[in-house]
Amino acid sequence: MNPLEQFLQRLARDPQLRRQVQEAITADQVAMLAQELGYAVSGSDLLRLSGRSVAGVRVTRVDHPGEYPGRYY
Repeated sequence: MNPLEQFLQRLARDPQLRRQVQEAITADQVAMLAQELGYAVSGSDLLRLSGRSVAGVRVTRVDHPGEYPGRYY
C-alpha cells in the first residue's frame, strides 16, 4: 500500500484529521497535513485521485473562485 492510500485510510477513521482536511483550501495544504503525520504525499498525488474513492474516502477537487488573484486581468 502506498503512502497516499495509508493517509486516506487514516483519514477515514480520524474525525479530527477529517476536520483539518475539510478546512484546508488547497491540495498542497492537505499534503502538508499528511507529511506532518509522516506520509510522503504531494498535492499532485491528491489531484490525480480527484473524482475517485480510495479506502472509503472520496477525493474531490474544489475550484475556488479567485484562487489566483490578478491572473485574469
